Amino acid sequence: AMFTVTIYSTRYHHFTVLRRYLIQDHRFLDSFVVLLASMVAKARCLSDRIPGCQFLAVVTGEENTYFERCFEKLGCADPTDRECIPHAPCTAGFINLMRDVSANGTLGEILSVLVVCEWSYLSWGSRVRANTNREDFVTYEWVDLHSGAAFEGVVEYLRGLLDKEGDLLDEKGRKACESRFVEAVRLEEEFFDNAYADS
Repeated sequence: AMFTVTIYSTRYHHFTVLRRYLIQDHRFLDSFVVLLASMVAKARCLSDRIPGCQFLAVVTGEENTYFERCFEKLGCADPTDRECIPHAPCTAGFINLMRDVSANGTLGEILSVLVVCEWSYLSWGSRVRANTNREDFVTYEWVDLHSGAAFEGVVEYLRGLLDKEGDLLDEKGRKACESRFVEAVRLEEEFFDNAYADS
């Protein structure tokens, strides 16, 4: 993906791209927290909930702080200024998907969306981990948050829960999960393409 090139290279106007990406990405952080918390609530046992709770702490702690420091570095720390920038259509679509599946989806459907979100980030973060630009935290901390053993463990955990749910679902349930998965993939692709709009 072009975004991975931006992360480890300065050949593109990478700060413009990252600023646009981070502003939009932060827009659905709250909806993602609701989605992840919904998965924890609907998980079938305590041992299935605990890793989700631990990941939720990372998202609301270390990852949220990363956004705040990036906004300061990229000159968009004032929330009022950021609010003047409209949602990209894909951002609005992702927020709607996360909110809808949190409120109305099964555990399998929730996991289908979470797996797309986190597995795609892992694949991109892992791709550039060895060559990431380590001169600026905006780039290398994004990679560190989305690669390495800890994050690989999160993705393995989510995929494992989804596989377990798949064994318990009937054909209708599997089709519903597939539909959510495909929609999330489409929105993910559109979201990263949007970072390059007008670049």
